Amino acid sequence: MWSTLVRNSGSYAVVTTAITAVTALLATGTLLPFLPWAHGLLRTCDFPRIQIASIAAILIPITLLLYPRQSWGIVLIVVQGAIVVLQALHCWRFTPFHSVQSLDHKGDLGEKNSIRVLSANVKMSNRRFEALVDLVTETRPDILVAMEVDLAWLEGLQPLRKEWIHSVDWPSDNTYGMVILSKLPLVEPELRFLVFDVVPSVRTGVRLRNGQLIRLYAVHPEPPIPHVDTIGRDSELIKIANEVRSDPLPAIVAGDLNDVAWSRTTGRFQRLSGLLDPRVGRGFFNTFDARIPFLRWPLDHVFHDARFRLVTIERLRHIGSDHFPLIFELALHETKRAESAPGQAEAQDRHEAHDVVVQSKDLDRQPVGSDWENS
Repeated sequence: MWSTLVRNSGSYAVVTTAITAVTALLATGTLLPFLPWAHGLLRTCDFPRIQIASIAAILIPITLLLYPRQSWGIVLIVVQGAIVVLQALHCWRFTPFHSVQSLDHKGDLGEKNSIRVLSANVKMSNRRFEALVDLVTETRPDILVAMEVDLAWLEGLQPLRKEWIHSVDWPSDNTYGMVILSKLPLVEPELRFLVFDVVPSVRTGVRLRNGQLIRLYAVHPEPPIPHVDTIGRDSELIKIANEVRSDPLPAIVAGDLNDVAWSRTTGRFQRLSGLLDPRVGRGFFNTFDARIPFLRWPLDHVFHDARFRLVTIERLRHIGSDHFPLIFELALHETKRAESAPGQAEAQDRHEAHDVVVQSKDLDRQPVGSDWENS
């Protein structure tokens, strides 16, 4: 009856055309990420998988009402159902229905073999310094990794330096500033510029309380946008993955990777590095966009060596940024163990990685987003 009323109104053609157009758009957004090219037009389609699946699922009953027993309606419903299934297959690993990768730490932490890290993209124009200072004071991480830090933020974090006495500082007004504050000793910290000379990453040893040495990589590569290549971001992640693979120390990679947990790029990073994602089997832990509930994705990451066991991982409260902070605690064990592994790097992974790194040597542009907070 409802479909008959709509059909008899002048809006029927408009509504059915809109549903067809939206379904075609959702199908395109579902298929584009399967292409292997390092370009923002494809890689940004990795982000809204949950949103695309949700919209497609909503369209199915609407289409059924508008096209009862019509062949075109059946075609649309099949396409919409396929969209839901394909998107769900990418994301379901981050639900409790999938087995975990990172094993839980069992027992106490009396041996002092744990490390607790808080990662926060503060958003450079955000001036709620005290919100982050209070959060760090309350949650007591061993290490703070802060991104998008400029000189004002460097000054705003000054009260923390009484306890977090070890540091790496690189404030900048290009949204790529980075500061690491640590209670644990940092061993031979290196500030590197792997692709762009204004986009830093940090590689440092960290001495745990029991004397064991681990490796921490703090990263914040450029974000993808539809009209620009993603070679800068992808190349930086590939280079770090290759370093981790050959690093004898148990490694942790943390920061705003400007990529979602289920993307082609992140999957390749895990296979190349061999690192585990503690969110698999536990939840999405969406950290961006903190201001828009429907548009949220897991952009802030932690990956770790299989010698670590997960103590806790938690998305923290809003601090005025467009990102929620992420805190995690890992305990180091003697043996490598995982419930499930990301898989071995295949020939295609190595071929794509080689091509991206070669292309990054010829990049002749400023990093994406370096002027966003100054416009």
